[in-house]
Amino acid sequence: MFYFTTAVFVLTYVGMASGWVPGLKLDRTGIALLAAIALFALGPLPRSDFLGAVNFPTLAILFGLMILAGQFGFAGFYDWCAARIAAAAGRPAQFLALTVLISGLLSALLANDIVVFAITPMLCEGLRRRRLDPRPFLAALAGAANAGSAATVIGNPQNILIGQFGRLGFWHFLAVCGPPAVAALLLTYGIVAIAWRATLRQPAADAVLPAITLDRWQMGKSLIATLALIALFSTPAPRDVAALAIAAALLISRRIPTRQALAAVDWNLILLFAALFVVNAAFSRTGLPALAVAAADRHGLLPDHLSVLAPLSAVLSNTIGNVPAVILLLSHWPHPPQGALYGLALLSTLAGNLFLVGSIANLIVAERAAQNGVSFGFADHARAGVPMALASLALAAIWLGYGGWLPWR
Repeated sequence: MFYFTTAVFVLTYVGMASGWVPGLKLDRTGIALLAAIALFALGPLPRSDFLGAVNFPTLAILFGLMILAGQFGFAGFYDWCAARIAAAAGRPAQFLALTVLISGLLSALLANDIVVFAITPMLCEGLRRRRLDPRPFLAALAGAANAGSAATVIGNPQNILIGQFGRLGFWHFLAVCGPPAVAALLLTYGIVAIAWRATLRQPAADAVLPAITLDRWQMGKSLIATLALIALFSTPAPRDVAALAIAAALLISRRIPTRQALAAVDWNLILLFAALFVVNAAFSRTGLPALAVAAADRHGLLPDHLSVLAPLSAVLSNTIGNVPAVILLLSHWPHPPQGALYGLALLSTLAGNLFLVGSIANLIVAERAAQNGVSFGFADHARAGVPMALASLALAAIWLGYGGWLPWR
């Protein structure tokens, strides 16, 4: 079973890098799920250990945050934000600033994938009516979603996992990762404005935009739930219990059917997490990860300093993806120092802006834009994404190094 398990592990992460299988409609979640099923059916991982391999507290937090993010959608908040961007008076540069601000702020408090999923269609429609090229705004939307989500322990799936793994405090995480995230948001605005300066010089046309009204009752529930969640996350209470409690409270509704509320959950992402937990647990039993970690330690190549962690985060996030990369590292790296966990969260998230495939949020923006008749491809993203990622990674590394959270070498 040693060779079978190793082959399944390798093929799984090759699939994470490619994102598809030739001739099939399998995506990353499908690839990881098939691998987990194969390991379960053929027995390298004992059935008694199968469920134990899954980190259910992390999945519970992710589920709760998705229910909360979906609640804002039921209030019409995302459509309202997109409409405000498109309807704002002034020059396109002001539209751009509003896009960065709204995307970054929402992604720091809610799941960034859901934020861009909800905002992209309305943003495309509003900008089309104003006769503006949507591509620079889509680049800003994706870049700001990644940068803003880096600020908090609930901003994106990999941060949730890292925070749960290292028991990182909400406010201390914000103190460490917040300043470079804000700097990355400023860089997002500046770099997109420069990269797309000719396009952004075009004036916006007058247009009649659809009126979007907020459901005040649902919005009030959303805000109260968000404040309650942050308050609970600031206490020693188990975060998975806190997230599930908030989700349970939101599911009790006279207006929103349970089925509709649950439809807001990204079940594909939750399945991807669960399957990768199983694949990595099975691979750990081969003993190869322990040997690799020991060899890396002997040669000073553990990612507990910036000269290794920064390039490793950039490479892994833009090949296998930042979520699979974080699961891979945390599954096989025993007792990482706390500073390395902050660095991994910050660097893996900011590295997601490098290429279109570096972040699920980027792919969601491209897919949702295509569904609304806007082409936003690899080159369109890289035009601002590459300098955006490199500059923000450099600033984050300087912050982590001189702040004393991670040594340079």
